[in-house]
Amino acid sequence: MEVREANAAMLSNYEYTLKYLSKTPCAHQNPDTVKEFLTAMLPHKLTKAEKLQLLNHRPQTAVEIQLMVEESEERLTEEQIDKLIQKVKDVLPGDPQKEANASADPEMETDQ
Repeated sequence: MEVREANAAMLSNYEYTLKYLSKTPCAHQNPDTVKEFLTAMLPHKLTKAEKLQLLNHRPQTAVEIQLMVEESEERLTEEQIDKLIQKVKDVLPGDPQKEANASADPEMETDQ
C-alpha cells in the first residue's frame, strides 16, 4: 500500500482493511454471532487472543486448533477439541454461497 496523501492515510487503511475482511469468513459475522460465540467459548478457558483467532479463522480441523491454542496438548483433550470445532461450525456462519454450492453438489470438493 502506498499512501499518496497523508490526510487520507486513515481512510485508505480503513478501505484496505474492509477489502481484506470482505474476503474472509469474518464478512458473514454480526455482533450477535460474535457474542454467542464468545459465550459458547466460556467453559473452555481460552485467552482473549485465542478466542479472537478462533473467531477470525473458523478452524475446521484439530491441527488448526492446535496452531491457535497455546499448549493445546496439555490444556485440551481430543474430545474438547472436537467440541470446539463443532461449536465453531454451529455458531459461526460460513460463506453462504459456498454453503449453498456444497449442499447443491455434496460430491464436489473444493480446495482453497
